[in-house]
Parts: sequence; C-alpha cells; structure tokens
Amino acid sequence: MKNRISTLFQPRLAFLVVFILCLVAGGLFGLSQPARAQDDTPEPAPTAEVPQQAQPTTAPVYAGASACAECHKEIHDNWQTTRHANAFSSPIFQRDWTKAGSQTACLSCHTTGYDPATGKYAQEGVTCESCHGPFTEGHPLKPMPVKANAELCATCHKNTTDEWKASKHAAAGIVCEACHDQHAQKPKAASVTELCTNCHKDNSATFTHGTHAQAGLECSNCHMYSAPRTESPIGGLVATGHTFSVGSEACIGCHKDTVHSRNEIVKLTGEVNQATTTNINDLEKQVKDQASQISTLKQQNTVGLYTGLAQGAIIGLLMGAVTAWIVSRRIRMVEESEL
Repeated sequence: MKNRISTLFQPRLAFLVVFILCLVAGGLFGLSQPARAQDDTPEPAPTAEVPQQAQPTTAPVYAGASACAECHKEIHDNWQTTRHANAFSSPIFQRDWTKAGSQTACLSCHTTGYDPATGKYAQEGVTCESCHGPFTEGHPLKPMPVKANAELCATCHKNTTDEWKASKHAAAGIVCEACHDQHAQKPKAASVTELCTNCHKDNSATFTHGTHAQAGLECSNCHMYSAPRTESPIGGLVATGHTFSVGSEACIGCHKDTVHSRNEIVKLTGEVNQATTTNINDLEKQVKDQASQISTLKQQNTVGLYTGLAQGAIIGLLMGAVTAWIVSRRIRMVEESEL
C-alpha cells in the first residue's frame, strides 16, 4: 500500500517542482524586458548606402596690404616699417629660420594666409588680413571687423599673453590694445613712463623725483625687466616682462656690485641723514670757538717764550757772577803761594 502511494506521489512532486521553477523563471524574464509601445509601422527595407561627395571649398582670397592702402593710407604707412610688416623679410628671422631648418610651421606667424596642408602662403609678413581676415567682397559696405582681445594676439604671441594673464592688468581687464598701438606697434604715449602714469598717477609723483628717474630709467626698466639675451630667441620663447612684477633679478641687473653691501649703505645713509640735520649756526659757533682757542694758545706760547728768556738771563747773570768770583779767588791763591 505504501509503495503504491509513493509511486503516485513522486510524479506529482516532480511536476510541482518543475512548474514552480518555470513560473519563477518566466517572472524574472518578464521583469528584465523594458516595456515598449506597439508600433504597427512596418520597418523600411534596407537600402544600399550612397557615399556623399565632399563639397568643394573655395580658397580665401587675400587682396594684400596695397589694396587696404587705397583707403587706409595713414595706417598702411605706419604699419609698413613695423616688425609685423617685416616679420618674414627680417634678416634675424631669415638667419634663425634657416638655422632651424626652414620649418614651415614658423610661417603661420611670419606670413599671411599660410596653409599648413600645402605649406604655401599668400603674403609675406603679418599684413592687415592676418588680423582682419581675408578680404570681404563688398567691402567697405561690408565691414571687416576684428575682435580686439588678447586671444587674437596670443595666436602668435603666446608666451607674452601667458605672462599677461598672470598680471594685475589682466585681472583689471586691461588688454593689449590699451597700451599698444596695434598698427604702429608703439606705446600709446611719447614714453613708457608717460604711458604708465596715465593710470598710476600716485606712483608717478614719487618716481619722477627719485634717483631712478634722475638716472634716466623708466617704469619698464624694473617692472618689465628681462635678462639680457645671449642667443637668438628661436621659436619666440623669450621672457618679455608682461607680468609687470619686480623681482630681485631686476635689482641685481644694475646693482650686482653692491648687492652684498647693504649694511654699509644703511650706515652711510644714516651718517648722511645725521649730517643733513646738523644746525649750520652751531657749526659756525664751533668754528669760532676753536679759532679763539688757537689764538689764545699762540699768545700763551709767546708769553712763555719771553718769560723763559728773562728767567734764563737772570739765572745766567747769577751763575756767571759766582763762577767769576770762584775763578778770581783761585787765581789769587795761586799767586800768593808762589810768593
């Protein structure tokens, strides 16, 4: 009887176990699939992919600086003698460029319209279109604006621009064009000191009457100091002092012989300051007192001389009389003995 019950129970147990496993597996599978809305639109049949042809590009047209000179003659005349105008023809650049193997990468800053793909350029030097862009058809009705900011200058003057970014000028929003005439490439003032005093008026009052100004130095001699160059700056990587900070190297550049004699300088400065505070009337009185003392000493010396002579004469008379008496006495005694 027990065997019969066991025989009936085992299949049912197996079925139940399998059924439960399938039920659990189906539930897990259903949860793992995200729900999607039913789309009755039939999928399009795959088609062969047609390659797209590259659109032809039009090379920019550079008119050249002479075309700009027809209307902007004064600007052109100021520009044509600058380093920008002669950036390619400069003997220094030609020498260093040849020494570096005539690398075409240098032409991106020393020419206009340089194409790195072909190695060709439109114009020698940094012309108007280097900053304003290629000539715009319809100009002057269509303007050729240029965004005057440091990023434009940084295209070639990266080292200088990086220095400027670390300066207080950059923090105050004072960009390159605030100090530099971009066409003439000169400071926007007759001198560097005059340019600086446009903003730094308080500092200029003390500098103008200082020893540095009297020696012919300008603000830039200290605030834009850079060590003397011993070699040509190939690649343009050279310090230009555009952080405007003054370091010890600026002082050593001129005062290298006295950099270790500060204590002596302080001592001498104290003596000079003390001398300048002495009252002239006191000095005159001191001189008169010393002259009076000298005169008194001379008089005392004269009196002493005469007194000594008088005393010597009196003593001489007395001593001479005594000596004469003794001598005469002895002579008389000798004469009496002979008799």
